[in-house]
Amino acid sequence: MALTGKLSGLIAIVTAAGQGLGEAIAKILAREGASVAIVDINLQELNRVGKEIDAAGGTSLVLAKDVTRSQEVAEMVKTVLDRWGTIDILVNAAGGFHRFAPITDISEEEWDRVITLNLKTAFLCARAVAKTMMDKKKGRIISIASGAGVGPNPYAPSYLPYGAGKAGLIGFTKLLARDLGPYGITVNTISPGTTLTPRVRKVRDAASIEKIASLNPMRHLVEPEDTAEAVLFLASNESRYITGVNLNVNAGNLIV
Repeated sequence: MALTGKLSGLIAIVTAAGQGLGEAIAKILAREGASVAIVDINLQELNRVGKEIDAAGGTSLVLAKDVTRSQEVAEMVKTVLDRWGTIDILVNAAGGFHRFAPITDISEEEWDRVITLNLKTAFLCARAVAKTMMDKKKGRIISIASGAGVGPNPYAPSYLPYGAGKAGLIGFTKLLARDLGPYGITVNTISPGTTLTPRVRKVRDAASIEKIASLNPMRHLVEPEDTAEAVLFLASNESRYITGVNLNVNAGNLIV
């Protein structure tokens, strides 16, 4: 990990940082000089990621927290403020789903669980960091949405609660960008296409992955690092007047 210093001196929180997109994002922010609080419910994976960041010359803070719970989110933010005194960047990477099912097979409990994971978590985390960012009149809030929140995947089945949650996240981001803009805070989403993360490999078989890649205009699937580099741009000073945007990173599989 070559430290380049683009985010030197900044403090970041990355949720769902124990694997996949969150891990890649945390490592790139650390590479650029940010001190990164990595948050997940999987302490074993978090410890691995933290050790890798620190060994590469970065600075991490491991926090095993469940960001679907407001009390744990409050504890997360307090711990970061106690350690570093401020928060400059929040990346809401928590989300996902574990199966495909038609609406007739989706229970109310399942709906609530998936919506909470993909939408409520962003609300809880953004609310928790907002005052700190408003007081200093500066901040970046970046949430990982999905092409499923923009429209159905034309090449593969989608999952209703997940798409609805991500669509809500995109709408939430636009409204929050308007509210926080006067305080110098930008709020954006990134919508990856199908990305080769451990979760995607679990819910899609090899044939499905190959088919999606072959039908993309660029004939590739997105890697976690591609989305992480987009997060870096939105976290950096180069994007200081970009807010309320949903940035699609999907090799062209959903062009809108």
